[in-house]
Amino acid sequence: MKLAFTKMHGIGNDFVMVDCRHRPFPLNEAQIRDIADRHTGVGFDQLISIEPPRDASCAFYYGIWNADGSPSGQCGNGVRCVAAWLHRAGELAIGDTVRLESPSGPVTVRLSGPLEVTVDMGVPVFEPSRIPLRADAEADRYAIEVGGETLEIGSVSMGNPHAVVLVPDVQAPSLYRLGPLLTTHERLPEGANTGFVQKIGRGQLRLRVHERGSGWTLACGTGACAAMAVLHRWGEVDDRVQVTLPGGTLTIDWAGPGHTLWMTGPAAFAFEGEWLGSAH
Repeated sequence: MKLAFTKMHGIGNDFVMVDCRHRPFPLNEAQIRDIADRHTGVGFDQLISIEPPRDASCAFYYGIWNADGSPSGQCGNGVRCVAAWLHRAGELAIGDTVRLESPSGPVTVRLSGPLEVTVDMGVPVFEPSRIPLRADAEADRYAIEVGGETLEIGSVSMGNPHAVVLVPDVQAPSLYRLGPLLTTHERLPEGANTGFVQKIGRGQLRLRVHERGSGWTLACGTGACAAMAVLHRWGEVDDRVQVTLPGGTLTIDWAGPGHTLWMTGPAAFAFEGEWLGSAH
């Protein structure tokens, strides 16, 4: 089959964008994995479809799939790329605020420039059953056994589940072993994006994220939101934080419980292409 696509990224978190505004989504799980292969396919962290909305209050729906073919509920860097893609397609003007529908529900985006987007990521969810996290009761911190060590984590849903660990150094070699183990831990029944966060100051964090279904990525927008939300809850950061990931920096604003969290960052186009791959 032939499939036209756009390759984009948000601070290095890369996506294959598929235009499904006027046709059904054409791919199965095996084909998604084939496109994700960085040697024999195109390569991506997530594949995103742009479709008509299911919710009449929204302008468009976007679907998200990880590199292993599994669906995802939300992608912060991805939604910024959706907004920039819609602008280039003539669907969204600079200065516009529009409501988009994600697999986890509506989000509001504001296009401040052709490649600069602010996203209302919703209210962080700390209730264990809604993350989901296996825990007796909601707490600020949870002790969890991982790879023979006891880690203290915060956990939150930003439309997808996250485990956040405060560490002295995000470059510590041990994190490469612990990340995959925590992502698939039995206490996180749907898996989780694992964020290792280093506090530089009350307004500055460094972060590395091991994403469920995609592994280590250069950036994770919901991971940056989760890290800020957890550390804000712990009293470690102020209401505005710069979160620096290997691929670049995002600005996260959150005034605390009951308020929505806002993420601002860039989106970039890489190239257009046509996939000629497998028919299975």
